[in-house]
Amino acid sequence: MTFSISRRSCGLVLLAGLLPAARAATAQPSPDGAPLVVYNAQHVSLTKAWIEAFTRETGIAVTMRSGGDTELGNQIVQEGKASPADVFLTENSPAMALVDNAGLFAPVAADTLALVPPGFRPANGHWMGIAARSTVFAYNTSRLTTAQLPASLLDLAAPHWKGRWAASPSGADFQAIVGALLASRGEATTAAWLTAMKANAVAYRGNGVAMKAVNAGEIDGAVIYHYYWFGDQAKTGENSNHTALHYFRGQDPGAFVSLSGGGVLASSKRQPQAQAFLRWIAGQGGQNILRTGDSFEYAVGLGAASHPKLEPLDKLQAPPINPSELNSRRVGELMIQAGLL
Repeated sequence: MTFSISRRSCGLVLLAGLLPAARAATAQPSPDGAPLVVYNAQHVSLTKAWIEAFTRETGIAVTMRSGGDTELGNQIVQEGKASPADVFLTENSPAMALVDNAGLFAPVAADTLALVPPGFRPANGHWMGIAARSTVFAYNTSRLTTAQLPASLLDLAAPHWKGRWAASPSGADFQAIVGALLASRGEATTAAWLTAMKANAVAYRGNGVAMKAVNAGEIDGAVIYHYYWFGDQAKTGENSNHTALHYFRGQDPGAFVSLSGGGVLASSKRQPQAQAFLRWIAGQGGQNILRTGDSFEYAVGLGAASHPKLEPLDKLQAPPINPSELNSRRVGELMIQAGLL
């Protein structure tokens, strides 16, 4: 399975968008009256908007426990069949693969899987994509011209980039990008690039902090996800007004599009409600919140439109990456060997 960005006809869009929403509306609250428990590694504001709209429509109460991708993925694995979680949502797919490899997901209902293209879900159907985010190079427009921008993510390993670019190596976001590099270019190239990164890059704690440093002129550019820039622009722009975004395209590792995932835990005692929640997020209701809300993440549902301010998803020319095979454990090992963690 590879990352795909194809879309279907308008008729299929209508069918995919409306029928699952109607089914979700008929789902009943759990017999014991207990709310669904969602382990949430997505942005709290986005998942809160999904939960509130889902509960209004279905009457099914939902409790959210938030944390990071790796943190919650490891917690679910440690809890095993005793986990209180019914649903797991992530920002990036490596944590989904971690839980799936431990055999802890229930199969996603076939009609729910059909809401997204095959490239946005693993072949085994144990989890699915619910949103996406693009890798970009945010640069200071006073320090770099378009002619000076790196043509490839790999170019940032060159000696002349020493001390001129930034990233947040400790975050799950950047580690997913490294995972895509590993999957597409192999271990030798990835290890060499990480060694050069240790010499060249300035580490910041968080993509937003790295972008703010670029905006302030502390650094020429930073490898981040796109929505940090769009989110700041939608507010005051105080941390991004002196920057612009460079898209690598051409299936470059720097054009990686990371898939946010959702899955139902096999141990859940509220399977119908958990499946209904996942179906609602991937259907018209949840994807419309991505289009109209302020998360600025990409919608991934069949025919679903993303926020109009975003660069169209099908123009990003992302590399073909199997999101279920991003090896977070090996990425961590390679980054530790390079001295980045």
